[in-house]
Amino acid sequence: MQRTLPDSLAWMYPVRVGRGELYEAGEFYIGAKKVWPSWTPTPGMIEREPKKYAQYAEKGMPGGPGNPLGARALYLFTEKRGDTFLRIHGTDDPGTIGRAVSNGCAGLVNNHMVDLYEKVPMNARVVLYPKRSSESFAHQN
Repeated sequence: MQRTLPDSLAWMYPVRVGRGELYEAGEFYIGAKKVWPSWTPTPGMIEREPKKYAQYAEKGMPGGPGNPLGARALYLFTEKRGDTFLRIHGTDDPGTIGRAVSNGCAGLVNNHMVDLYEKVPMNARVVLYPKRSSESFAHQN
């Protein structure tokens, strides 16, 4: 992940991305920002992996350590769809960074996400570029 700055400078953070067809390239904007966000799996997540996610369908999971959205989350919106249910969020699982393993979201280790969260304003433009070839990301379910 890269954030462009004046004079052609950028901050760069290693990330994980969505596996297979769950990754969605495109242009978005930050429609919400949350500290220690709560989390509820999407219907698609529950359908794909009911044993893992169905238990959280009704009440979700409160924010805090162990929550899949980590310490901070940036919520990606589009003008046409509103909330896309895609997030840029933290993770406490650094072994997933550099891999295509998520349910569509981009993930950073929590300390990087806290840093990025403070730097990115509401309504900031976000571009998720098409994934590189499979050689660049190890796919794991």
